[in-house]
Amino acid sequence: MPPRKTPTERQRRLGSELRKMRMAAGISTDYAAGLLGVDRTKISNIESGVRVITPDRVRKLACNYAAAEGEYIEALAAMSSGRERGWWEQFRGALPAGLLDIAELEWHAVRVRTSQVTHLPGLLQTEDYARSIFEAVLPRLPRLEVELRVAHRMQRQQVFERPEPLEYVGYIHEAALRMQFGGRNVTKEQLNYLIEASHRPNVLLRVLPVDTGAFPSAGHATLYAEGPVRQLDTVQLDSERGPDFIHAESQLAKYRTHLDWIDSAALSATRSRDFMRTIVRDL
Repeated sequence: MPPRKTPTERQRRLGSELRKMRMAAGISTDYAAGLLGVDRTKISNIESGVRVITPDRVRKLACNYAAAEGEYIEALAAMSSGRERGWWEQFRGALPAGLLDIAELEWHAVRVRTSQVTHLPGLLQTEDYARSIFEAVLPRLPRLEVELRVAHRMQRQQVFERPEPLEYVGYIHEAALRMQFGGRNVTKEQLNYLIEASHRPNVLLRVLPVDTGAFPSAGHATLYAEGPVRQLDTVQLDSERGPDFIHAESQLAKYRTHLDWIDSAALSATRSRDFMRTIVRDL
């Protein structure tokens, strides 16, 4: 199979994990290439996510790298076998690749935790609310681009319709609840939708009131996606150049700590619903 022109974030992550295992074992690319009977450049391409690797070859490398964690190895093998086209592929070439990477990350996550400071959770936005956000971009996006982004954001909600619906925990700062993207009526509809969604058994929404004061990661939204094993957790942060994906263990530990701190300070699910209802009544 020819090399990929542009690997997805998930494909790059698989290659990164294989490289990390190889280097931890002190094994050279030449030796790894010999294990698979390929040229050493193919090992480099596999580790950069450019070239496909089969599940059996993942297991063979892991065995020779003396990796002992069976669940981790099988999770990597599953990543290499996922060749089905996800729904997000219909937007390939029409939207920035980073947006598709976020959708793929959510689709394969076991649980997602987010903290929102300005916008309400992307996975729980209404069409009109999402549209108002994309229309506020400078320079302005063409109408077709706006509608494509709205459609993509709405389809991300398919994670709640999987055979095993995504477990979602959203921490929402009061400021995000009071920001009137799209105006009073759009905001009211959006907040009512959040209240309704919070009754789902797999959705937990917690509000962080402004009188809580300072809190970790106050400067940006955070998405923490839990993989099938902790080694495959990922943090996604927004930036001006697009989404950043972080998976260094020290950084994962930092953001887990941040979210745990917010969890300890946020209102309960019931009080959060009451808080949102109060804001709706005031609109």
